This record gives sequence, C-alpha cells and structure tokens, in this order.
Amino acid sequence: MNEIIKLPFYAKLAFILLTFIGLTYILYVGQDIIIPVMLAFLFAIILRPIVHFLKFRLRFPHVIAAIIAVMVFVFLIIGIIAFISYQVSDMTSDFGKIQRNVTIHVNNIQQFVKENFNLSSREQNKYISDATNDTIKNGKEVIGSTLMLFTNTFLNLILIPIYTFLILLYRNHFILFLSKLVKNENHNLLKEILNHVNFAVRNYIVGLILEMFVVSLLTAAGLMIIGVEYAILLGIITGILNLIPYIGILFAGLITIIASLTGTADLSIIIGVIVVNIIVQLIDNNILVPMIVNSKVEINAFVSIIGIIIGGAIAGVAGMFLAIPLIAILKVIFDRIEILSPWGYLMGDDLPKTYVWNKIKLPLYDYESSSEINIVTTIVPAPVFAETNTIDKENF
Repeated sequence: MNEIIKLPFYAKLAFILLTFIGLTYILYVGQDIIIPVMLAFLFAIILRPIVHFLKFRLRFPHVIAAIIAVMVFVFLIIGIIAFISYQVSDMTSDFGKIQRNVTIHVNNIQQFVKENFNLSSREQNKYISDATNDTIKNGKEVIGSTLMLFTNTFLNLILIPIYTFLILLYRNHFILFLSKLVKNENHNLLKEILNHVNFAVRNYIVGLILEMFVVSLLTAAGLMIIGVEYAILLGIITGILNLIPYIGILFAGLITIIASLTGTADLSIIIGVIVVNIIVQLIDNNILVPMIVNSKVEINAFVSIIGIIIGGAIAGVAGMFLAIPLIAILKVIFDRIEILSPWGYLMGDDLPKTYVWNKIKLPLYDYESSSEINIVTTIVPAPVFAETNTIDKENF
C-alpha cells in the first residue's frame, strides 16, 4: 500500500517557491520558443469556433477547416497592417510641416526655460548636443539590437500562424495525451478544467478585441471633433497600442501629439489631444475594463498588476499581453485542485463588481458604502458537465 507523506507547511511553501522560480527561469531562457507557442495557443482558442463551424456545418475536412481559419486570421492582420501602412505613407508627406511645427514648439520651450531657469539657448543646445553625441556613439549597438529584434519579430510572424494551424490540427491528439496522463476517475475533472480554460480565455480575448474597437472609435471621434488630421488612423493605432498595459497608451498619446502637428503649430491642438486621451482612458479604465474585460476573468487587480510586471520582465510586451490569460488558466486549475484551491482564491476577486443606477449597470468601487444600493454581483458561471468517464474531444 502506498503511503501518503504529509509535509509541513514550510516544506510545501519551499517546493512551491522553487517550482515558481524554476518555471520563471525556463520562461526567461526559452522565451524565443515558448512565447510564440503561447500566442499561437491563444489564437487557436479564438479560431476554434470558425474551425468547428466549417467542419460540422459546412462539412469541410478538418485540415481544410484549420487552414481556412488560419488564413482568415492572417489576411485580417495583413489588412490592418496594410491600412495603417498606407495611411502612414500619406502622413510622411507632411513630415516637413511636422518638423517646422516641432521647431516652433522647441523654441517656445527654450524661451520658457531661459526666462524661468536662467539657462541660455546656447547652454540648452549644448546639453542637447552632448546627449545626441552619446546616442551616436552607441549607434552601432542600437542598430545591431534593432536588426536582431526585427529578425526575431519577422521569424515569429511566420512561425505563429504555423503553430496555430498545428495546434488546431492536432488538438484532439493533445487532449488524448492529457487524458492519458490522468487516471480514469479524474477525467471529469480534466474535462471541466479544459472547458473552463477554453471559456475563460476565449471570452477574455473577445473582451479585449471589443475594448480595442470601442477605444479606437472614441479616440477617432474625439480627434475629429478637435480637428486633428488622420483621426481614424490615430484612433486605430491608439486602440491597438491600448492592448499593451500601461505603456501602450503613453506611446499612442506621443504618436498622436506628433501627428497633430501636421496641421498647425497651435498649442491648443496638443492640449486637445491630451484631453481626448485622458477622457478616453477614464472611460476605458472605469467602464470598459471592469464591465467588458475584468468581467470575463475573475482576477483581482493586485495579482493582475504583479503578473503584468513579471510578464514584462520576462518577455517584454508579449509577456505583458500573455500575463492575464496565463493567470486565468492557472486560476482555473488551482480552483479545481483541492490542495491548490487557496492559491486560486488568492488570485480571485469575490467582491461585488457592479451596481444598478437608474436601470444601468455600472462598476462598483466603494464596497464599504454599497449597503444602500442594489448590488448585482457579476460571476462567470462554471460550465455544467455530464457525468462521464470519457473525454469528449469535440466539445472543448
């Protein structure tokens, strides 16, 4: 008879920390291989309904259905990139205007510094010249690292669609592999985990895409109102960059401010751009994210921020993008394994999410003072599964 060895809490904690450190190190060392595979896994989850429709509704062979789904995804991405490239090429024709307007603002800033900090224009130019010389000295290293980054990015752009197709093609094979790793009596648990991972990740990605469209629409509308050229292009760029937590919106705002100089050097336009970005971010952070994105994945804000920081430290922008889906997957697994359930609870967020005001559901923040309002807790229900000892591959 096998004896169960019970370890004290500090020993369990030590094993958990060692496992976490080991996995983090593996992700850091092998990020060039692991990150594209993880991205392909997420894209495969998104494309799975298309494959299912083509396979069971239109009676396409499984291979053809997977190829068509991946091709639709690739052509959609190419179309977005082509549109942005075409608009950017038009914007470059106004580079002379941008340069002249930037020079005007730089001169105004230098005049302000001269009047308030007693630094002459010559001293300011000397500081700028020294900084420029340091940049030129490191130019070769910057060019080399940029070329290496471009090469890796281009290689990933080729490999990710291939990985996505192969994951869709061998999906049932992978599920059978997982079923062979666990005992027959645990097949129901495995089925529940796989279904809920599929449910949580797909709804989270769909929520991100919906958020991207809304942010793009609001930004483009705001820029049109204040009279910025290329408002549609800048709105799309803002929506796409907004997918990158924290730093994305900063880059989007900087690009929008520079692009606004194609029309006029008036400072009011720049102030208007800043105001539009602030208003859109307030709407995004206080309404769109709590109701569209966070409602799909029950993860508290503290764990989300820590996960994004760790993901960025390990794999940069791609790691920040993957952090929340990976945490969601871990939470699904932890919640359904008894020994790990406390960690799943730690990741979760069991506070009420919304309240009703004039028949409108709004995000709730002041939990302590919520006793006088009608609370509506938004909880994503776990799927209900039939009792069976077999793995139904087509429903995952």
